[in-house]
Amino acid sequence: MNNKIKHAKHALAVAIGLLSFSASASEAITAEELATLQQVTQVQVSPDGDSVAFTRSVPRKLYQDKDGLNWGELYIVDDKGVERPYITGEVNIKQIQWSKDGTLIYFLAKMGDDEFVTLYQIPFDGGQALKTMALDGTDIGHFSLSEDNKQIALLAMPAKEKSEKKLKELGFKAEIYEENLKNKQLFVVDLAVTDKPLKPIAWEIEDYVSDMHWSPEGETLLIKTQPTALIDDKYMKSKWQIVNIATQQTVTTFITEGKLGAAEFSHDGKYIAIHGAEDKHDPATGRLFLGNVKSGEVTDWLPDFKGHVADFEWANDENTLYLIANVDTQSVVATIKPGKTKYKEVVKGGKFIAGKLSISDSDATVTLKGNTAEHPNEVFMLRGSKHKQTRLTHSNSWLGDKRFAKQESIEFKARDGVEIGGVLIYPLDHKEGQRYPLIMSVHGGPESHDKDGWVTNYSRPGQMAAAQGYAVFYPNYRGSTGKGVDYSKLGQNDYAGKEFDDLVDFKDHLVDMGLVDSKKVGITGGSYGGYASAWAATKLTKHFAASVMFVGVTNQLSKFGTTDISNEMHLVHARSYPWDKWQWYLERSPIYWAGQSETPLLIMHGKDDPRVHPAQSMELYRYMKVQGKDVRLVYYPGEGHGNKKVAAQYDYNLRLMRWMDHYLKNDGKEMPDYKLDHEAKLEQITKADAE
Repeated sequence: MNNKIKHAKHALAVAIGLLSFSASASEAITAEELATLQQVTQVQVSPDGDSVAFTRSVPRKLYQDKDGLNWGELYIVDDKGVERPYITGEVNIKQIQWSKDGTLIYFLAKMGDDEFVTLYQIPFDGGQALKTMALDGTDIGHFSLSEDNKQIALLAMPAKEKSEKKLKELGFKAEIYEENLKNKQLFVVDLAVTDKPLKPIAWEIEDYVSDMHWSPEGETLLIKTQPTALIDDKYMKSKWQIVNIATQQTVTTFITEGKLGAAEFSHDGKYIAIHGAEDKHDPATGRLFLGNVKSGEVTDWLPDFKGHVADFEWANDENTLYLIANVDTQSVVATIKPGKTKYKEVVKGGKFIAGKLSISDSDATVTLKGNTAEHPNEVFMLRGSKHKQTRLTHSNSWLGDKRFAKQESIEFKARDGVEIGGVLIYPLDHKEGQRYPLIMSVHGGPESHDKDGWVTNYSRPGQMAAAQGYAVFYPNYRGSTGKGVDYSKLGQNDYAGKEFDDLVDFKDHLVDMGLVDSKKVGITGGSYGGYASAWAATKLTKHFAASVMFVGVTNQLSKFGTTDISNEMHLVHARSYPWDKWQWYLERSPIYWAGQSETPLLIMHGKDDPRVHPAQSMELYRYMKVQGKDVRLVYYPGEGHGNKKVAAQYDYNLRLMRWMDHYLKNDGKEMPDYKLDHEAKLEQITKADAE
């Protein structure tokens, strides 16, 4: 995308922003500008290490584009930071991979008259994208090239039978819940065959195949399977195994317990690096394991590690693994070798928050995506034996003109002595001794944690709220990741207990610092953070003056019966079933405490959420509404467990901030109007386009 288009987009964002904010766009981020933020999503370094292919997520234009997900554009950037657009506009490029000789870039997309997602290739030296392969009647969901590029493995759902569409037209639409599920299939294709059309045949595998990785010699595949397509099976019942390509028989199975992430062969084919959980009660895939290809033995590569591994990639010329580890609110890039149980840092914490490693054939270049407190994810390059760090892309050049509030990590001891902490953003132009309203933004999971990087988005107001005079705090309450497995289990069998008592301790600490006005504290969060926000508005109502709950839990009894992860909930959160202690589950539900609520509550929820049923929001809304409480429920049709489309994100952001402003700044007596003046903004944009 050229600079003129980028500047035009930014000018449009500023023009919209002037309608609702008085602050100069050159000083602080507005909600409208937040809706234009772009960021790097995939990063793949070329074999020679001199170029990086990457995709950039580009939001649709507010009040102009039809509703839909962000576009995913393909770019190349060289080691000097010079970008070249390859495929831009209304496209969604996925899963980029270089050819072995560096002349082609493969990717998945649905382009032109494609009915289904297809495998494409585009020459590195320029030219049009060409179709490489399509499957009849179904999308290609994932692909992987063998190291010699002579074979390709594909994953796809089975094509629908022709009779299925006809029967639906005739009214036969009965849905049998969680039965008659179809398994994703594995195809292996010989690309060397060019004298006849390629017609892949699915392997006969009983289980659902979710991922695969080629062995170096190309004779075996490492595949990940689960019993069914259910998300609960993906979380709790996945396994990695090596399969012989010629016989399609399993050679080795790696026995692990609990959640399971990625896996990859070492370049000499002797080892498998596995991303998994310590046991079936470990809530996150933060452990690093080493699997022996011959024996299938699996060992803990970083025993007792007080952090969580986020990503890894094998180096090429020796058995060295690069990894990204999250420790507290920072991330480090490190290396480790088989036989060792400690890693060596090559990028220390505090530089940037890292993700998605990619390594050149010579190992001289390592690329990744990284973010800081002042920008979302961009392409970073590490070069040479000292791993010199260079940022290569600037997706939002206008951020360079913005002023950012002070952001830092804090830690202290909770009331029972447990070490807790999080990320604090001070109000912009903070003055020592002055007290400010606080927005506490609680992460979900709870097997997650906030890092001291870019923490601002549509539902978590960060720097945008700081520019409007708020302190903003991101609490890593007990049960969060980043501090090792034992810490991440501290909230188990104690829904809304000490984990949410931590939220009060966080508030009190910020008040004791002299930063926060104790009577002007708001709270917000999504999913488990939404549960925290609902709990804060009911059980902990004396501590919070406003709450915005997003896709949150309000009734632990009905939540268990309406979610798609009930087994995961049992194993890594509740450690019991509702029928084991019915009254306890009820008393750990916000609806139980709705009668005592004094906290105005705004509830927002995706209407198609499979994780936390939209009825969870309806229950608490109804419990509070009939009692005359200040409560409002907003549903977003077509959205699931979090808003993914820019219009819904923008609408959410406006409602969140208006609720906080009304009750924390303006001492609101009545609820703010339920309407947002989208019509006026649409009219102004339409008029500007006409001129």
